[in-house]
Amino acid sequence: MGGTVASILYSDVRKGMVIVRDDGQLYIVVDRDLRTPGNLPSKLTLKLKNLKTGYVTDNRVHPEDKVEQAYLDKRDMQYLYKESDGFVFMDTETYDQLTISTDMCGDLPLYLKEGEKAKVTFHDSQPLSVELPTSVVLEITETDPSLKGATATAQKKSATLETGLKVMVPPFLSKGEKIEVNTETGEYVGRVKT
Repeated sequence: MGGTVASILYSDVRKGMVIVRDDGQLYIVVDRDLRTPGNLPSKLTLKLKNLKTGYVTDNRVHPEDKVEQAYLDKRDMQYLYKESDGFVFMDTETYDQLTISTDMCGDLPLYLKEGEKAKVTFHDSQPLSVELPTSVVLEITETDPSLKGATATAQKKSATLETGLKVMVPPFLSKGEKIEVNTETGEYVGRVKT
């Protein structure tokens, strides 16, 4: 065994696991559906996302067949800067630098400022994905002037943050203030006192 995979039964595969199929590609299990129709053999359908192509497929498998589970390594990495072909991260323990492609980073540049940390998932030293913290603090660089006497329950207004991200914020906030933003929803969470 190569140390990065282990054989398990398909019946033990759970959502969120990464498996290696016969084609040698890595797939993350997006969903699983096990059906046991009366006294007939069980049928297991897995919704798998190819980690290289991003393509999602439904796969019917036999629960008692074996598959390789991939072991993944998550590391804290510091975002350094943007390059023409991606984003440069540094391993906070080894100080090794690595460029992660723009495709893999998705919306990350809208939430992560230079110098901040994210978790990078690796398999056999190859980066697979970048995970942001659940929320980040960003400064408002552009918004309409704050309204006197405005309350949090009033209509929201658009604000542009230092990374270029646009969010809806309460009307009492103004340029230069720092706010917390949820990285999963892209929504305003609250004002940050400095």
